[in-house]
Amino acid sequence: QLQVVESGGGLVQPGGSLRLSCAVRGFTLEDYAIGWFRQAPGKEREGVSCMDRSESDTYYIDSVKGRFTISRDNAKNMVYLQMNNLKPDDTATYYCAADQSPPTSQYMCIFWVADTWGQGTQVTVAS
Repeated sequence: QLQVVESGGGLVQPGGSLRLSCAVRGFTLEDYAIGWFRQAPGKEREGVSCMDRSESDTYYIDSVKGRFTISRDNAKNMVYLQMNNLKPDDTATYYCAADQSPPTSQYMCIFWVADTWGQGTQVTVAS
């Protein structure tokens, strides 16, 4: 059974940093593209960052470029999202997802393509 479990959310002040982690279970991470998505109250879910299997194709939504970094450790079956210079608009529930064969990382993020989704971890940016 494919499963991803997020952790690392919390309350942080504006300008602060957090690193989200996603543990992959039941499948081999190196065979999957990965992504982080978020949903704020009253807003539609959006793809924050997605990365293909080879790590050669990475997508970031414009609002997080230069601040967030997606990464993966296939040996540990872990996915990460390093978030720096956090802003109140980054407040949302963040979800990890994996898909075996999206056409591109951008496609995965824009169309929410995934074989499996996590339950989410809450990130709140407030002073």
